[in-house]
This record gives sequence, C-alpha cells and structure tokens, in this order.
Amino acid sequence: MDRKEREAGKGMSFRRILDNTMSILLWITALSLVLLVFGLIAYIFFRGWSALSWEFITQPPRDSMTKGGISTPLVGTFQLVVLSMIFALPVGIATGLFFAEYSSGGTFTHLLRLAVRCLAGVPSVVFGLFGLSLFVIMLGLGSSLISASLTLACLVLPLIITSAEQAFLAVPQDYRDGSYALGATKWQTVYKVVLPAAMPTVITGAILSIGRVAGETAPIIFTGAAFFTPEIAKSIFDEVMALPYHILVLATAGTNISETRHIQYGTVLVLLALVLGISSIGIALRNHYRKCSR
Repeated sequence: MDRKEREAGKGMSFRRILDNTMSILLWITALSLVLLVFGLIAYIFFRGWSALSWEFITQPPRDSMTKGGISTPLVGTFQLVVLSMIFALPVGIATGLFFAEYSSGGTFTHLLRLAVRCLAGVPSVVFGLFGLSLFVIMLGLGSSLISASLTLACLVLPLIITSAEQAFLAVPQDYRDGSYALGATKWQTVYKVVLPAAMPTVITGAILSIGRVAGETAPIIFTGAAFFTPEIAKSIFDEVMALPYHILVLATAGTNISETRHIQYGTVLVLLALVLGISSIGIALRNHYRKCSR
C-alpha cells in the first residue's frame, strides 16, 4: 500500500468517525428534546389532573377564582381564535397569493416581503401596544373581543403570509403550463390548479397560527382580556376572558395562590388539549386535501 492509499484510508476513517459522532449527537439532542417535552407534560398532568371534571369544564369561575371551573375563559378562547382567523386567513392567503402569482418581483414587492419578514420577529407585546393604540383608542373599539381579535390577527399575519407564499411557490410550474395549454385564464389556473395543490401546506400554516393565537397572553391583556367576568362575551364589543390570561391571573394575582395551584395546572392541561385538538382537526383536513389533489 503506497502513501496516497494510506492517506485516503485515514481520510475515510476520519470522515466515518465524524459522521458517526455527529449522528450520535443529533440522536441525543432529539431524544433529550422529546424527553423534556414529555417530562413537562407529565409534570403538568400530575399537578393538574385532580382539578379535571365535567363541572370544571362547564362551570364559570367563582369565589375570586379559587373555586368553580373555566367555562368562561374556555369559550372566550374559542371566540378569540375563530374571530381572529376570520380576519387573518383571507388577508394572509390573498397576500401570499399576490406575492407568488401576481407580483412583478420589483423593488416594491421586495420591500413588502422584507416588511412581512420583519413583522414575524416583532415581540407579541409590541403587537399588544399597537392594538391598544389603533383599535382600542384611535378607532374607538374599546377593550373588547373585536379589538383583541384584530390584534391577534395582525400578530399571525406574517406567519400565514409566509406559509401561503411558500405553498404556492412549491406548486410545479408544469401544472400552470398544462392549464394554460388547455386555454384556462390566469384566475382559472390559480383557482382550479394552484389553490388545490397548495392547500395542504396552507392548512399547515393555519394550524400553526391557531396554536399561537390560542396561547398568546400579552396582546390580549392590552386590548380585550378581562381579569374576571361572570358571563361569556355576547357581543364583539364586550370584554372576554381567555385561558392564557386566566392562567397568568391564577399564578400571580390570586387571593391564595396555594389554593388555586391545582386549578392553574388543570387550566394549562385544558389549554394544551385545546391546541392539540385544533391541530388534529387541521391535520385531518390537510390529509383530506392532499388526497383530493392527487
């Protein structure tokens, strides 16, 4: 064996050792993350399972929130999610469609994309202050369900726009060319070909947005969250209780924190179940559209 062959053998051995080492490190990192997540869920479950009952889900809080259930903040969270998605999804999908299919790619479009990317990194508390200034004060909507929902819609718009744009760009150009060859117009191609093909990825972005809306606290504190209200919001101009803010109140502002600890962890469990349930529905819809597009 000459010198070059020995050097090549050493190089291959080094690369093999490096590859195995990095694989082990990645496996350890992934396993640690999984164990950490399941450990947190187990900790929350064992601390809060005693509070779970049918009455806990269906009864409103009472006695300074040291007794009763979470029906009012649970319904309020649903109201915030639904109303914010009604505002955010059409605007976000339409904007992503404009970037992917109709924009010319000039300076104006580049600046718009840059603005969207920058907004995605803005802290949620800044959106809360923005909603307070614009919706609550300037537009005169007050601290209400509509103000909180519009603020949350602004919060998740960058995520929806980016995921929608990437979904439309991922559709093969052959699909569009085939549609044009059959005599379809631009809008017919987008509506009949591009949208169905991109729908699974668009739904995935919507799932992520719903999860973020359901778990946000800072934006709704400034715009519509109530410390306590005995009834659910019956108008879009009423204040609303929400699970994330209710958890914060139980953890920091209760009359006796030790008495509400199990209620706090039980509320966290319900919030986790809510987010997982919404995500499961979204995954089912994504799989359905994926099968239909094949």
